[in-house]
Amino acid sequence: MNRDSHSKRSETSRKPLSAAQIAVRLLILCIVVGLLGVSGALLVRTFNQSGQTASVPLDLPINPDLGALEAMALGGYLSLNEEALNTPVSNDETLQQFEIVSGESAGQISEQLAAKNLISDADLFRNYLRYYGLDVQLEAGFYELSASMTISEIATTLTDAQPPEITVRITEGWRREQIADWIDQEGTLPFTGAEFLAVTVNANALPADSPVRTDLPANVTLEGYLFPDTYRLTIDATAADLVTRMIENFDRQVTMQMRADAAGQGFTMFEVVTVASIVEREAAVAEERPTIASVYLNRLASGMKLEADPTVQYAMGYQYDSGEWWNLNLTQDDYYTVDSAYNLYLHEGLPPGPIANPGLSSIQAVIYPAETTYFYFRAACDGSGRHVFAETFEEHLNNACP
Repeated sequence: MNRDSHSKRSETSRKPLSAAQIAVRLLILCIVVGLLGVSGALLVRTFNQSGQTASVPLDLPINPDLGALEAMALGGYLSLNEEALNTPVSNDETLQQFEIVSGESAGQISEQLAAKNLISDADLFRNYLRYYGLDVQLEAGFYELSASMTISEIATTLTDAQPPEITVRITEGWRREQIADWIDQEGTLPFTGAEFLAVTVNANALPADSPVRTDLPANVTLEGYLFPDTYRLTIDATAADLVTRMIENFDRQVTMQMRADAAGQGFTMFEVVTVASIVEREAAVAEERPTIASVYLNRLASGMKLEADPTVQYAMGYQYDSGEWWNLNLTQDDYYTVDSAYNLYLHEGLPPGPIANPGLSSIQAVIYPAETTYFYFRAACDGSGRHVFAETFEEHLNNACP
């Protein structure tokens, strides 16, 4: 290299930087210093935690679309906010339905979650989504969330939408036709009461290995086995879907031990459910169920007629005057003029089958009744719904209200 070239190059290297170049270099320097500061803070935080591991879910892959600087910045930001990420808004586990509408952005969803008090920091949630790439995985649809869920739990939940659901609440003591009526009156279910009745007319639709199917005699409906509970169904569910859920629920609730204990006392499960359906209709106070069951079982054992009012009500069917399925104002004439095998004032033993769908407590009351010597009971005179029990008919008469 000659001396002139060297002189020219030296002059070029000593040329002063423009204001723009200085600004860019200062910006880069600030970013580097900032990132070093964040890194240092994270190291200090890590040492101060005495070996505790960060709760940021490192098993999730980092968004591959992030640039190196953005990934470092977001990672540091999330680590510094680790406590907020893993602290739910409250310990309230009440489920709230949350909907993501197609086309909504991660920012809009974050703001809605904060408005519903499901998260405490919309920006933190949005940045969490961005860091892990969950912002593009959010699915339109319905979700059940609670304030007891952390940001990470809510974020991952929102990537797997549930189909829209409907709620079906069946009350203890309803008869089969009463359930069908409720279905039609509800108006929001995707099937009719007539379809429900058609599916429950016999056990043919049940799986061959269903314990319920083996319980039922020929030519009886599923009355008594349509287990009362709250059911969540998809919006396109059929009557058969509901009935399947009810029967499966019965099989879960009525354990094999309960079946064995009933058999040990000489009862079939069909007989247990039949008595339990009467107990369900008689008992207004839950704690009286085992005592009421004992009265009917004592009568059965002694060969007495059960003389149960609900069986007469069942035989009478729908009451057009009151619009109810149960006639709660029976007369003395009703006891002896309602011609039906279900009228246990006229017939001994059990009715042909259950008269309603009992809950688990009534079924348990029949399998594990109170040990009493009662043969009679009548409503107490104080309007409490309780009953007064008696061993003899004379005592029973004396318990009548003034």
